[in-house]
Amino acid sequence: MNGARADSPHLALLSLALFSLFLAPSLAQTCQSYAFSGNRVYASCVDLPVLSSYLHWNYNDTSYVADIAFRVTGATSSNWVSWAINPSGLQMVGSQALVAYQNSSGSVWAYTSPVDSLQTSLSPGTLSFGVSNISAALESSEMTIFATLQLSSGMTTVNQVWQVGPVENGSPGTHPTSGANVESVGTLNFLSGTTGGTGGSGSSRQRRRNVHGVLNAVSWGTLMPMGALIARYLKVFQSADPAWFYLHISCQASAYAVGVAGWATGLKLGSESSANNKVHGNIGLALSVLGTVQGFALLLRPKKDHKYRLYWNMYHHTVGYTVIVLSIVNVFKGLDILDPEQKWRTAYIAIVASLGASAAVLEAITWYIVIKRKKAASSAPKISHSTNGDDGYRNGRV
Repeated sequence: MNGARADSPHLALLSLALFSLFLAPSLAQTCQSYAFSGNRVYASCVDLPVLSSYLHWNYNDTSYVADIAFRVTGATSSNWVSWAINPSGLQMVGSQALVAYQNSSGSVWAYTSPVDSLQTSLSPGTLSFGVSNISAALESSEMTIFATLQLSSGMTTVNQVWQVGPVENGSPGTHPTSGANVESVGTLNFLSGTTGGTGGSGSSRQRRRNVHGVLNAVSWGTLMPMGALIARYLKVFQSADPAWFYLHISCQASAYAVGVAGWATGLKLGSESSANNKVHGNIGLALSVLGTVQGFALLLRPKKDHKYRLYWNMYHHTVGYTVIVLSIVNVFKGLDILDPEQKWRTAYIAIVASLGASAAVLEAITWYIVIKRKKAASSAPKISHSTNGDDGYRNGRV
């Protein structure tokens, strides 16, 4: 009993030591427990939910000046880090970024970079608001960017974007496009310190982008060309008439319906995008208009023997092939904007190549059948007619 009592203080100290050992890392990973060197003190901070990132700041609501410190733990000399404000939405394009990485000389370089496209190389440039006292430090596997931001009165609540990527050949390389790297967006109120929409909003927008891309790739980019192939090549087979027409109409109507749904999802995305994405949106609008006009034109289709049928055919084919070309071009523009994994781009390239190969083979078969029929028609015996209008077969004569 006495031995047990004597060991109790030692057990208590051991338990306290073990508790402290496990508690210390967790405390170190919160912004509230972090102490900056050089007498830097920040009144507010937030633990960002992904990429092991933290934001500290002081905000003057009279001058609208924000002193910020953005930290990323686990960073190395092989990483670049960035924190940005995006006035145009919860997205990468349009971000006004602070960037830092260790250059080839071994010093840590911090600078500003406006992000105007998904293929950005994070080149230095001037932001839409003032930035001063920008610097960065890499210490103990932790990269920190310091800066003073001169904001406007309407920027109390901002969209924030933060990112970590690899340094390649002495400059920022492309960051991963999945997982935490596409969830690093959110809102921040400098006055209250509250955050919102972080991760979830970015994921939600990414899902909408993905749905928009799939709908349009399937409709305008796949079903529409398939419908054209059906109309051009199946009608050469007499046994396929009039089935080819109804297949063509069904395919094009389905493509149009799905395409309108894709266009509708793109309206909201377009309102959140930068001007660099307007070309994609304008082509999408043109496709919707041409598709609608093409559908109404079907109601005005003249009969085969009508004198205007030739002109209607010319119009119908011209608009149809224009829609197909624009559709495929716009799908690739959308892939550039969405920047998915390479397998999705490869898959669509395979679809387009398959459609092209099918068209080439069917074109050859079609010409073979047409030429064969013309030869058969030219070599067939001519039918003579009697004076009363009966043909020679009916009178027993050739």
